[in-house]
Amino acid sequence: MDFESIPLHFGDRPAISPDYEFSTLIPWGTPINSSGPAFSWPVTSSADQEAQIGIGHDGMWFFAENGSSDSGWLCINHEFGRTTHVLDKPVPETVEDVRIMQAAHGNSVVKIGRDQRGVWEVVDDAANRRITVNTPVTFSGPAAGSALLENPAGNAPAGTLNNCANGYTPWGTYLTCEENFNGYFGSTGGWTASAEQARYGFTNAGFGYAWHGFDPRFDLASADYVNEANRFGWIVEYDPRDPDTPPVKRTALGRAKHEGCALTIGRGGRAVAYMGDDQRFDYIYKFVSDRNHRSMLARGMSPLDHGVLYAARFDEDGTGHWVELSLNNPAVAAGFSSEDEVLVNARIAADLAGATPMDRPEWTTVAPDGTVYCTLTNNTQRTEPNPANPQAPNPNGHIIRWTDSDRHVGTSFEWDIFVFADDTVGTGHDFGSADGLWADPSGRLFIQTDGAQPTGANDQMLVASSATGEIRRLFGGVEGCEITGIAVTPDQRTMFINVQHPGNGDSAVTRFPDFDPSLPPRDSTVVITRKDGGVVGS
Repeated sequence: MDFESIPLHFGDRPAISPDYEFSTLIPWGTPINSSGPAFSWPVTSSADQEAQIGIGHDGMWFFAENGSSDSGWLCINHEFGRTTHVLDKPVPETVEDVRIMQAAHGNSVVKIGRDQRGVWEVVDDAANRRITVNTPVTFSGPAAGSALLENPAGNAPAGTLNNCANGYTPWGTYLTCEENFNGYFGSTGGWTASAEQARYGFTNAGFGYAWHGFDPRFDLASADYVNEANRFGWIVEYDPRDPDTPPVKRTALGRAKHEGCALTIGRGGRAVAYMGDDQRFDYIYKFVSDRNHRSMLARGMSPLDHGVLYAARFDEDGTGHWVELSLNNPAVAAGFSSEDEVLVNARIAADLAGATPMDRPEWTTVAPDGTVYCTLTNNTQRTEPNPANPQAPNPNGHIIRWTDSDRHVGTSFEWDIFVFADDTVGTGHDFGSADGLWADPSGRLFIQTDGAQPTGANDQMLVASSATGEIRRLFGGVEGCEITGIAVTPDQRTMFINVQHPGNGDSAVTRFPDFDPSLPPRDSTVVITRKDGGVVGS
């Protein structure tokens, strides 16, 4: 890393290292094809929003066209958007208001490419599409036929929401992860949370979206949709180039508040996925496919449908163990009678198995040497430390790392702490609430933040050396935003990141990226390049 690090950043506009430059791309409301409707605010048409980029830009990945670094498909998550930001009203007042909000969530798939000036733009393509709360989906894996996923109403599975971080597979598909799905459900009355529902955080009011007052799918009191909530909290796979095949929810990976899914190939060609469950005192998970991923695909089997799900236990001596979440584990079998129950209630299975409660595990990434990293954002509620989470409370978080035995497929590992955010305060490379994380092929770690920074600065993206621990600040966001999402072109000379909820949606704070008095702040993708054309992060 030889770029010039920037100081802590404040204000309503982004900042970047003087060795770099940036531009913006696909802000919320951009038409996904040139024939689509132009953005106008407040949004008054769900049909328009379904033809436009959603809000809450988060995890994403770039799928190159024939290996090109100049053209490909960008898959991007839309985690959330406030009703006041989208509709300019505190709560929805009609079914159409709810449909607009639902259309703002989910995923966007857009082909992008460089124009003659080298500027990135949306390219019309048959695969360009939106995947929303109402898009048809299917289930696969051990819980696919479970009664826990069926409603008396007989409604077909539909939708994905609160799509936070992500993953991508060697076979060219995208993985989008459903995180705080509980917040979209509420009750019109006469409902009391079961133990299973309480473990996933369901309440009468949810996060205040109030969809349940207009859409019975999201009404916890509706006997017709009693299991609708179980249909969310999964990792969802789709092919960006194939708009005709519905997204698939892979139940073998378990139901949790999935922050992301870092997929690597372990010994014997088996697919291995590392996942964080973003809530205080929840767990880090791993999934290992039963067989070589290529042979499974050749037989028409998904590597993500057949395998073993684990949760991590971190021990005091710097070692750890992956505890199996299945009826093969007597501790889990004591609380469940079927494998589908285990997967639908993976959190409870991990409780029973004795996994280590963590400080909000978020993004995971696998470095070139096989080391796995996970951001632990923070935990102000911790009063009792444990070996892997030794700060109580832990307002600024830390990053943990480990190396699995047997090239990712073993059940033991060795771990340590890569960095405590508290230790960076006063160094000039201060950060807190690490969230987004990606290890590039050279071992650089890109660290993105989401939350109050120790010095009150804007959220940011830093680059760290996994070998030396050196940290430099590459990018500073705008006030009130989160910096998230990481994608790169094959040559690593273009990086895409996201500025989510700039100004927390308040035009008095910022009007990024348009700075137009008639437009609100808009979530946007940021395109980063080195001025000398070099690899981003170098």
